[in-house]
Amino acid sequence: MSVLKSKRKESKAEFVNTANEIYTQTIAFLTRLSARYSRLLAADVAHLASEVVERAEKANSIMPTDELEKRLRREHLLEARASLMALDVKLSHCYSIMVLNPQGCFEKPSGKPVEEPEAIRRLDKMAQSLGDLIDKENALLTGILQSKK
Repeated sequence: MSVLKSKRKESKAEFVNTANEIYTQTIAFLTRLSARYSRLLAADVAHLASEVVERAEKANSIMPTDELEKRLRREHLLEARASLMALDVKLSHCYSIMVLNPQGCFEKPSGKPVEEPEAIRRLDKMAQSLGDLIDKENALLTGILQSKK
């Protein structure tokens, strides 16, 4: 039987789900870069997003029963958070570049570029969503690192 949505609690592994969502949204965001910038930036940014997921998955797979496992899990959590912070900076750089020519980031179904105000609105919405997820993931990882369990 399912638990009512109002009665649900945050999963202890929510940081893994959030990391996966960050990865998915990062890839969607990077597809908005022009080909010229994509060749320079996309692979590095996607790699950082992948590292966040990878480290979160590794940390989640370790059930700390002794000091060595606790230390190893903590190291993976710290690496996930470090990659997350680096990803945040790289995404800010991508956003700054995209804002220089926002119409180039979106097309209408006819293939024509979207007008600048609409393109900026869409870009801001995507960036805000990613920023919120990054803040949530940082809070989740920090909470786990500070817990005594």
